[in-house]
Amino acid sequence: MAEIVGSDLAESTRDSTHTTHCEDALVSGDSLGLPELGVIEGYYGEPWSWEERADTVRFLAPLGYGFYLYAPKTDPWLRERWAEDHPSEATRELRRLSAVCAAEGVRFGVGLSPLKVYLDWNDAARNALSRRLNTLDRLNIQDMALLFDDMPGAVDGLADRQVEIAAFVAERTSADRLIVCPTYYSDDPVLDQVFGERPNGYLRALGQGLDRSTHVFWTGPEVISRAISPSHIDRVAEELGRPPFLWDNYPVNDGRRMSAYLHLRGFTGRSADLAGRIAGHGVNPALQATLSRIPMATLQDVYRDGDAYEYSESFHRASRSVLGDELGDRVREDLLQLQDVGLPRLAADKERYLRDRYEGADHPGAKEIVRWLDGGYAMDEVEVPTE
Repeated sequence: MAEIVGSDLAESTRDSTHTTHCEDALVSGDSLGLPELGVIEGYYGEPWSWEERADTVRFLAPLGYGFYLYAPKTDPWLRERWAEDHPSEATRELRRLSAVCAAEGVRFGVGLSPLKVYLDWNDAARNALSRRLNTLDRLNIQDMALLFDDMPGAVDGLADRQVEIAAFVAERTSADRLIVCPTYYSDDPVLDQVFGERPNGYLRALGQGLDRSTHVFWTGPEVISRAISPSHIDRVAEELGRPPFLWDNYPVNDGRRMSAYLHLRGFTGRSADLAGRIAGHGVNPALQATLSRIPMATLQDVYRDGDAYEYSESFHRASRSVLGDELGDRVREDLLQLQDVGLPRLAADKERYLRDRYEGADHPGAKEIVRWLDGGYAMDEVEVPTE
């Protein structure tokens, strides 16, 4: 594969398939030359409050975050009960969130996971999906995400069937952008272990079948990628025939193992060289809405500063911006305990020390730390199938 990426054919493909999409992505960023950044609320576990979502939009919009995709895995009306409308109160809140996004100049979208619809794509399924798309249109969505992730995939004709469903959705949604998440959205073998062995040539077949205007999510070499290199993105773009739309699973911390840690550090393993290679960069945040803004605020620096990016300094600035100077400095001092040691190895005296540091602070970020110490974000291992 390295030989293919390095060949003249790969360079030609990258030039032709990246130029139009990536120019669009850069235009939708800001004067710093950012790709389009955004929030993908795609975690498992207890969802954020509606006010936390609105506050996140308002905080991140000035930092180049231009879209918000509402797709929490625990919203049953997007997954298990996808064919049903949201209850009236949730619908009202979604409309309010859409309005907040509009006021901040942020695109609003919804991620629909029609579970296993591709296994029996009959008239009843088509009618149900068409009707559901119509109700989602009333939320004034600009982005429609069709999510085939975290569901069985070892079936004949998987790519062809998903291409057919994507075309069906594109014809019926009023959203001006469609993004598809493949069933196999990473090279990570854990997907094959959990959802069945991926069909041969799945990603290439999906890319060849989808309309050129449709974007495709990709998480990188792993479900939770420690690093995402330009060469990796080039290879995936060659297979898809278009720049991948990055779904970045940092700082997400759902699942039994990850929920025991707070992911706060600035982004690492991503470089400014990704900007001309991706259609967009969406970030899946952590269970802690306020604390998530700290690492998310550093992503602009990755692209703006290039080789001069210093993740530690960027984290410190972001921590102070989100939490205030005094509390931000405390979190910087305690970062090792919060992110690296975590609850499994946190000594009793260190836990008391952290409680003393944050229990008296009247700030939602401090309250999230205390709740984390209380085990308030702990999750069962069965909730996240890929962990």
